[in-house]
Amino acid sequence: MKRFFDFIFSLLALIILSPVILVLSLLVLISSGRPVIFKQERVGYKNRLFTIYKFRTMKNGMRQTKTEDLTDEEVENDITLIGRILRKLSIDELPQLLNILKGDMSFVGPRPLIPQEKEIRKLREKYNVFSVRPGITGWAQVNGRDFISDEQKALLDKEYVENHSLMMDIKIMFKTVWVVLAGKDVADGKITKDGDK
Repeated sequence: MKRFFDFIFSLLALIILSPVILVLSLLVLISSGRPVIFKQERVGYKNRLFTIYKFRTMKNGMRQTKTEDLTDEEVENDITLIGRILRKLSIDELPQLLNILKGDMSFVGPRPLIPQEKEIRKLREKYNVFSVRPGITGWAQVNGRDFISDEQKALLDKEYVENHSLMMDIKIMFKTVWVVLAGKDVADGKITKDGDK
């Protein structure tokens, strides 16, 4: 049933948001050229690799990594102006609607890992987290996001897997809107856990 809703709503979202996606694509293209879409291997459902899509937020040839792993210098020099805005508002994730449509992802689920994230990958294997599709947003993302440990993230992912329901997914979606609008728990390479530079 969840897959059915994911398919229908991702298709509708792609149709409704197509003008926004087109404008954002043009902004990325004008500000930093091609490619507009950044592709990267991620670990997803059943611990398998898949290709994730995002709007490119960094200059060509620069290190693509988790937001919280960026240094101050990388934030200043490597992230494009439009990229900073896209990351802050989390709308660099919009192309992942295609991942949902394809069945690689869901709207709600544990965030897909970069293959190099070995410690949390082991924890997810231990907690059976790969039994559900990864999501654009998840329980860990609305409960600490960039500022909780891998162990805490994995435990929150485990909690989601063991308790997920339609109501829980709706709660996470609404909480995600609040977290994004409030700019809560977002690291940009310059902000520490205490909010200091």
